[in-house]
Amino acid sequence: MITFILNNKTIKTPENSGMTLLDFVRYQQRLTGTKIGCREGDCGACTVLVGTLNSEGFVEYQSITSCISPLGNAHGKHIVTVEGTNLQNKLTATQHAMKANYATQCGFCTPGFVVALTGFALSNSDNNYTNALDAISGNICRCTGYKSIERAARDVVEKLENKKHQSFSWLIDNDFIPAYFETIPDRLKDLELKDLNQPKGKFVSGGTDLYVQQADNLIDNSVHLIAEKDYLKGIKIEKHTCTIGTNSTVSDLWNHTELNTHFPNLKNYLKLVSSEQIRNMASFGGNLVNASPIGDMTILFLALNSDITITTNNQKERTVALKNFYQDYKTFDLKESELIKNISFNLPTKHSYFNFEKVSKRTHLDIASVNSAIYIAVEKEVILEAHVAIGGVAAIPKYLHKTSAFLSGKPLTSTTILEASDRLQNEISPISDVRGSDNYKRLLARQLFFAHFIALFPKLFTLNDFVQHA
Repeated sequence: MITFILNNKTIKTPENSGMTLLDFVRYQQRLTGTKIGCREGDCGACTVLVGTLNSEGFVEYQSITSCISPLGNAHGKHIVTVEGTNLQNKLTATQHAMKANYATQCGFCTPGFVVALTGFALSNSDNNYTNALDAISGNICRCTGYKSIERAARDVVEKLENKKHQSFSWLIDNDFIPAYFETIPDRLKDLELKDLNQPKGKFVSGGTDLYVQQADNLIDNSVHLIAEKDYLKGIKIEKHTCTIGTNSTVSDLWNHTELNTHFPNLKNYLKLVSSEQIRNMASFGGNLVNASPIGDMTILFLALNSDITITTNNQKERTVALKNFYQDYKTFDLKESELIKNISFNLPTKHSYFNFEKVSKRTHLDIASVNSAIYIAVEKEVILEAHVAIGGVAAIPKYLHKTSAFLSGKPLTSTTILEASDRLQNEISPISDVRGSDNYKRLLARQLFFAHFIALFPKLFTLNDFVQHA
């Protein structure tokens, strides 16, 4: 039985674990405030909150898109729909901010915005306007009313100025959430949970890719849920090596203090990856085996010269360099019974630099036309090593073996970079599609390659150094 708390109600259901959380909420529980929009996790109309009990006894809330989340992943959690945010006989602070700023037109998107902003109020992120906008970055308004929604978000931020850390009572007293939230930690502890124990069917972690492509099949068949497998979780740093469990998410990187010190621009890179709702739920393992030629995190990990550890159901393990993992379009070195257990890479040193660039039709919440990342170690203006990856220009996420090898041992000069750019062009084979022509992608690949060096070494290079090649 799948067991969880839905708003203020304990749920025990024999429904198939592969059913979407959205369908269960709307059709089994008749909580129709959670809307059906795109069914691809893009519009945010189906946003709900997932509360997870942590080791300290607190419940941590994150927003997700319920249309591509398997019901089984709600097991042992607190799920909050827009109805679960309501107060009796008055508006919540978030609802009032939306109303006061005339931030609704047709109203279809409004529940998703209310839930996302309530999740922001419940989060431990800094209560600033930028973070509030990040919280609603995965919610789309089609009525051209977004500026009024942004004003509502600013009002929410102002009301949160005096919020106390991890304080449900403050949020209750100030009309952000109903009083029953204070009972949730103890109620989650008291749930009688049994392992769903379905070791058959397709492996599913966050589901953000699989449920876009195969929702109908997954809903009707058994799925092997792995999102709560402890051996696939966690971020560990030891002896200058970072190891990331493949159930980890982009949000886990975003919130990891030590990683952000090693990669000072990490949050700027990650902000270009999907929306907050998807960043909260999509797993790195799923991203890698999706094998999309434009996968943002795949390109990032390729440039870090990462290794992946692969495990089998009898706990045998093998290690593969990620740059050798991809073989052809959607084809990779992974057997049917195997899972990627973790990703590991060496952290930057005082002589090394990292950069990520992405071009898409819109800056945020969009897939790349071309994306690229570079890791480069330099001492006394000589390149000690370089690893360059680029997406959108081949059938696979492309590690540039020849370009990277050429750069190693060369002086850090514009001549070296221009010669490397020519080698880059010989390594890629873009095709024309909806994201641009093959010539356009070749141009982007070249310009992003130059952009890495301009961003990392602004005292050495400017755009003018590469204009003749542009």
